Amino acid sequence: MSMGPKQALYAEFALVAKALAHPHRLELLEHAAQGPMPVEHLAERVGLSVANASQHLRQLREAGLLTAERDGKFVRYALADDAVLDLIASVDRVAGRRRAEVSRIVTSYFDARDAMEPVSRMELMARVELGGVTVIDVRPRDEFEMGHLPGAVCVPLDELEARLAELDAGQEIVAYCRGPWCVLSFEAVARLRELGFDARRLEAGYPEWRAAGLPVA
Repeated sequence: MSMGPKQALYAEFALVAKALAHPHRLELLEHAAQGPMPVEHLAERVGLSVANASQHLRQLREAGLLTAERDGKFVRYALADDAVLDLIASVDRVAGRRRAEVSRIVTSYFDARDAMEPVSRMELMARVELGGVTVIDVRPRDEFEMGHLPGAVCVPLDELEARLAELDAGQEIVAYCRGPWCVLSFEAVARLRELGFDARRLEAGYPEWRAAGLPVA
């Protein structure tokens, strides 16, 4: 028995939902959202073998969530478009409302490091125009080089302690990283506050800033 048009659509929707149904794939999407990356880099970021990462990436590509382009001997993966970010954000919202374990993790880890309201994108733009704020990108340097907020200073989290002298203690510091649940900015803000800096983090991260149509460098 052939499927009707509604059933055929639901089957396609289910393929997309199935592609999201693994934590490694969600994390791979987060990293791919920073800019085109070869499978070797993505595998290293997520802590997978290249073969395992390749299998997950293939499923995401077949579902239309990633693109793959050959660059010499490398194949670079990137988000198919910014609608994928909206899809992940929708999953985030539903899980946050309906899954008690999500609230427990947010409270025990994320809120414990930074329970303050993050700086909104519009608020940050206004503060940058007025001066008196230092924006730091705490992602790895290669991600910063693929794209970043205008005027942001590249201070990868693993370099933070060694580069404190470069930061103006008289200015507010706003840190950002890969997305709303990327731990890098939470850890950076927590450490800076311990050291006496006035620090906050940006809501979401670089991909969401870019997707909102705001200027990037």
